[in-house]
Amino acid sequence: MATHTLHNDPGETWFITLTCYNWIPLFEITQSYNILYDWFGFIAERYQVQTHAFVLMPNHIHLIIKMPDTDGGLNKMISNGKRFMAYELVKKLSASGRTDILDQLSAACTEKEKIKGQKHKVFEPSFDAKRIYSTAFLHQKIDYIHHNPVSGKWSLCNDFTEYPHSSATFYHLAKPHKLVIITDYRDFWADINHVKPVRLL
Repeated sequence: MATHTLHNDPGETWFITLTCYNWIPLFEITQSYNILYDWFGFIAERYQVQTHAFVLMPNHIHLIIKMPDTDGGLNKMISNGKRFMAYELVKKLSASGRTDILDQLSAACTEKEKIKGQKHKVFEPSFDAKRIYSTAFLHQKIDYIHHNPVSGKWSLCNDFTEYPHSSATFYHLAKPHKLVIITDYRDFWADINHVKPVRLL
């Protein structure tokens, strides 16, 4: 994790991971995947960010995005996004009476954070950002993203293409996602590398 690293190079493509505090499945507990979709729409409109691939898991998010050529404020964008999502998640936890989780998130805040006004630690303080530097690395990360719902301890569906909170159906079944505008990475990366698009099908 890179707590203090600045990722401000404009026009770069990034593999991003955001994790709920202590891996608590907050998105699943609150049924708040819509909050993530709202954020995707916001960064597309506000920052002109292109989403190439994503998966929304019960306690973390993986996504591959391309920042615009004119703006490299990835850290600021992620920080603001975490703040927005944290507020909405806390509001849902409060509405559903989950004081047990709220107490846990509150206890996780340091005295310094409390002085600054933070009441709950909803996300891990850092986020992971890896620059996509080759098509091979890109394919590796997209494959990892799409198979996440059926890998390791996860068994969220029978087949990874059935998982609704992912870009897998877009690439493997040629079906647009209902809630996210996905920019096909194959066209972009084929163009900049002067090679024919590589299909995952």
